[in-house]
Formats: sequence, C-alpha cells, structure tokens
Amino acid sequence: MGVTFTPAIPAKSREFPRMSHVIYKIVQHDGGWAYTVDGVFSEPFATHAAALAAAKRAAAEQRVPGRTEAIEYETPDGKWHTETAAGGDRPDTDVEDAT
Repeated sequence: MGVTFTPAIPAKSREFPRMSHVIYKIVQHDGGWAYTVDGVFSEPFATHAAALAAAKRAAAEQRVPGRTEAIEYETPDGKWHTETAAGGDRPDTDVEDAT
C-alpha cells in the first residue's frame, strides 16, 4: 500500500468566484429620464418614476436564474470556444437614484 498524495489547493482556488455587480443609474436623458448600465442608456421615459420603475424591473429580471447551457463563440483571432454558461451564475444588481 502506498501513500496517497493530495496536492495542496491554494486558498484562492477554494473560494467561490465573485459574482459581477451591475448598477442601474437613473439619469436625465434626451429630454426625459433613463437608466444607464455601464454607460449604455435605456430608452427615454417621460417621468423619473417611470425610469425608476423600469430600472427596478430590469435589475430584478437580471437576477433570475436561467438554464445552464453550452455556448460557442468566436474570438477576434478566429478561434472557436465552447463553454458552459451556468444558469445560476447571475449578477448582483442595484438601482442608484441620485435625485
């Protein structure tokens, strides 16, 4: 009987990956109100309340788990990759209203 070798796993590797954090920000835009995510604007809304409600709805929908599926994509250098996209890997979301 031999000795079983168990490699040490660095502490960093044992940690769960940190989920992304998406922030929806309510802003004045295009003569009305909108929300932004990473600098991208939503459609304009006539009122602040409508933009806030839409941002809250979008933020809530983004947290809903989906199905785990295989995805394929091509990188700019022409190589194809296949990965598994975990349906439960959803970001944390917040809505910031500076008004």
